[in-house]
Amino acid sequence: MTIHSLNTKRASRSAESRVAAQDWRVLVSELNTHGSAVMPGLLSAEECAKIAALYPHEEHFRSHVVMARHGFGKGEYRYFRYPLPDLIEGLRTALYPHLASVANDWNEKMGVAQRYPADHAAFLKRCHDEGQTKPTPLLLQYGPGDFNCLHQDLYGALAFPLQVAILLSEPGEDFTGGEFVLTEQRPRMQSRAEVVPLRKGDAVIFAVRNRPVEGSRGYYRVNLRHGVSRLRSGRRHTVGIIFHDSK
Repeated sequence: MTIHSLNTKRASRSAESRVAAQDWRVLVSELNTHGSAVMPGLLSAEECAKIAALYPHEEHFRSHVVMARHGFGKGEYRYFRYPLPDLIEGLRTALYPHLASVANDWNEKMGVAQRYPADHAAFLKRCHDEGQTKPTPLLLQYGPGDFNCLHQDLYGALAFPLQVAILLSEPGEDFTGGEFVLTEQRPRMQSRAEVVPLRKGDAVIFAVRNRPVEGSRGYYRVNLRHGVSRLRSGRRHTVGIIFHDSK
């Protein structure tokens, strides 16, 4: 067995244990009520620093996006290439089964036929069969004045309904401003905005596009977008874990 495979196994076991240690009853309740939920301290400060330090090294990434060139905001991000860094791959695999049960429950309530397998490898095979073969986990970097416009990360016909973002920088020390923002549009109502407070190493789970909300006549579908407010000072790094692959 090679050193790389040993490190991969350790990272996988570490990811599984820290994900299992989360209070999923509370997290699922938060997701169902608000469309987002925070996992505090998912990564250590050392792990955050190591992931953020990958940003300048192009060999880890398949593409580089400068947001202003596309009207996405200001700032930039890089999509990881396969194989993903061990810890990110481990977290993607370990988080998916917990979120797949939420996704299937949501689709049932919204009358959507799509169901998701319990195993992430099985879901990725579906993506690849649809021609979505490019990895979507990404590393984002913001400087003073940068922001991310409200958006949805879809990338193809097959999209998993939830995703995760992990803050790698410490608010008030590494940067100011730069809050994670969600908006929710309900039918015939004005949009509702929510700022999700995060510390370094915290992860937020949130809806990619839609979620069910219970009304007087049963469940109805609401539309969500997410973004990042303007950075006032410093530098902010975030890693995004998206569970479907891209065309």
